[in-house]
Amino acid sequence: MEKTVLEQYREQFQALANKTYFNYGGQGPMPKVALSAIHRAYEYIQEIGPFSGETQAWIFEEEMPKIRKAIASELTVPSETITLTENVTVGCNIPLWGLNWQAGDHVLITDCEHPGIVAVVGEIARRFRLEVSTFPLMKTLNQGNPLELLAQHLHSNTRLIVLSHILWNTGQVLPLTEIMKLCRKWGKQATHSRKPLVLVDAAQSVGVLPLNLIESGVDFYAFTGHKWWCGPEGLGGLYVSPDAAASLQPSFIGWRGIVTNSAAEVTGFKPDGRRFEVATSAYPLYAGLREAIAIHHQWGTIEERYQRILELSKFLWQKLNGIRQINCLRTAPPEAGLVSFKLDKTLRDAGATHAQLVKFLEKEYRIMVRTILSPDCVRACVHYFTLESEIEQLVEAITDFCQKY
Repeated sequence: MEKTVLEQYREQFQALANKTYFNYGGQGPMPKVALSAIHRAYEYIQEIGPFSGETQAWIFEEEMPKIRKAIASELTVPSETITLTENVTVGCNIPLWGLNWQAGDHVLITDCEHPGIVAVVGEIARRFRLEVSTFPLMKTLNQGNPLELLAQHLHSNTRLIVLSHILWNTGQVLPLTEIMKLCRKWGKQATHSRKPLVLVDAAQSVGVLPLNLIESGVDFYAFTGHKWWCGPEGLGGLYVSPDAAASLQPSFIGWRGIVTNSAAEVTGFKPDGRRFEVATSAYPLYAGLREAIAIHHQWGTIEERYQRILELSKFLWQKLNGIRQINCLRTAPPEAGLVSFKLDKTLRDAGATHAQLVKFLEKEYRIMVRTILSPDCVRACVHYFTLESEIEQLVEAITDFCQKY
């Protein structure tokens, strides 16, 4: 049987060949061209000398500008606003530790953030004697207005708001542009001396949503290349808006971020996003991520890809709602590629757990999803190149599991 265009396209992702994959929100499968680009880059460095003038020129004058430009184009920002990091968590740590905190400053965080970020907020609160409060965003998944709830939890001393563009556990998409408008309006009130800054965990939004960070007005936007972009793990970034950059100083400091004179004396920091970079990285990953970003454009624009993700996530959501023992967290079609669902009370009372379901799907069907602890559920992710037949396989396998109880 002749392969469809989509099936031929999927052959570029060798990880899709022997499994049914729904873990894009954890890590995307890397395309062959990205793997090859990384391999070629490592070989090239060995060929010309790992620590040679030619290698240094190639990395800093060619590869770094290229990857910054590729990333900046996807976010619709100037390339000088991009800091290259290892992952989202590092990107979030830069503003969390780099702001000039004053005792009594207030940090507002949602109840849907990743534990890694929650832990950082807790530690800076302890060290700098900050006030921290959590606003219950989870309850707005199916009803209520996130903007109204956020406004209710802002304080006159709120210095920073920490939230995700797409919530990693429920898949809810937050109205980032409207949130930033609310913060600007809040800052203009006579009783408030400044607008709250906003740090966004963009782990699930980059590579999914059409983005224009300049228009949104966001202050800090931390992202990774290894999820929806399907790039190599170990490479991500942070966008810092020009206005917010003035309020931020480096915490981790190394030779990549500093300026020295001819006598090797430190004279200051780099004037752009490089000031928050530290030292040696796995530079061949830059070529891999660049190829991974490029391959998605072969299929279509980001708007077209996002629309296809919405179609497929709705298809999965509808199919899951057809299983009597399954309850989707959302009561309306998902707004992104993350679809979270639960076993009903009858199955759980019979001893079935979400961890058992995930293990069953992988062992018996080579279908890969994951558990989420808060809320206790299972998360399946669809990308624009997910097949409808794969969704049907997942639903059939879940039905099989349910029937065993």
